[in-house]
Amino acid sequence: MGNSDWLAIIVTLKLAFFTSVILLFIGTPLAWWMSRWQSRFKPVIQAVVALPLILPPTVLGFYLLVAFAPNTLVGQFWQGMTGQQLAFSFSGILIGSIFYSLPFVVQPLHSAFMQLNPRYLDVAQTMGLTGWQRFIRLVLPLTRSSFITAFGLSFAHTVGEFGVVLMIGGNIPGETQVLSIALFDHVESMQYTQAHQLAGGLLIASLLLLALLYRINGRREALWK
Repeated sequence: MGNSDWLAIIVTLKLAFFTSVILLFIGTPLAWWMSRWQSRFKPVIQAVVALPLILPPTVLGFYLLVAFAPNTLVGQFWQGMTGQQLAFSFSGILIGSIFYSLPFVVQPLHSAFMQLNPRYLDVAQTMGLTGWQRFIRLVLPLTRSSFITAFGLSFAHTVGEFGVVLMIGGNIPGETQVLSIALFDHVESMQYTQAHQLAGGLLIASLLLLALLYRINGRREALWK
């Protein structure tokens, strides 16, 4: 692999890591709120959160690119705050990845929170624990494997992104060029040896990560039985 491929690997891992970490902070309170909120409008919120699962990546990428343009409020605010444009930057593809991978964090956490026996929380409340203490001491230990699953799914999904990243960030080596775009470049230029190396590495890494997540979930189900 050439230097550009190694740069693409670094950008991809960096993007996947920061996306997954940020989504845990965003997705956890959102999933908790959705698991406790009862309203006829709840399906609408769930549909909005799950929309990236079925929405073509290029559609989401296009609208985010329009929103990030320098002549928009978002683009102007970002440029005034950082001195850099949001479109065609690492920050831009990071925000796009957060939107695109949101359901891969929220849904596993939401399912885990829904399965919690409310009696545990009621007993903890009678013992004088605050809501934050109940979440830290009770909810987190009981749903730890779901957090690992959410992080792993978000990480893997971000590593495989193509359409959203390409629309928002273009193809700038060392800045916005990720592995999927580097692979496309190799195929387009008929560099099949390099393409096989990248594709094979992505395939093996994805398979190993999914096997690990299934193993973790299997242990969790065994403990709950």
